[in-house]
Amino acid sequence: MIQSKNGVGLFRIETVTPYTGSYDEVVNQGQKEIASGFKPPIQVPDMQLDQYDTIILGTPVWWYTLTPAVLTFLSETDLRGKKIIPYATNTGWLGHTFQDIRKLCPTSEVVKGMNIEFSEDTLKISVKTIESWIEAL
Repeated sequence: MIQSKNGVGLFRIETVTPYTGSYDEVVNQGQKEIASGFKPPIQVPDMQLDQYDTIILGTPVWWYTLTPAVLTFLSETDLRGKKIIPYATNTGWLGHTFQDIRKLCPTSEVVKGMNIEFSEDTLKISVKTIESWIEAL
């Protein structure tokens, strides 16, 4: 929605080795990675971030924080002086996701994030609310 409304560049933060296995196996792996602070190798994004002043950063919430892949990205990427606009998808447990992003980006301006909450497969906030947030970007 952000990309189609604002025409901004888009790239995915993906691990070199994809997560595989059953839902429960991936959840257990994710929990262990979060607990240990694991930073998986990620694919090098095909984007010149130095061309952007603002980064809109999305992450699912895993165990009350950002995913290990996003942790790797923020730990290895120079975002000094950039404005970071975070958003997170979750099922009601946002936890300390946005605070953790702020801690990982001390030389960036991290603005208030958008909490996009679901109940199962149903969006709990209105699409209109998300569209208004995107328009305000």
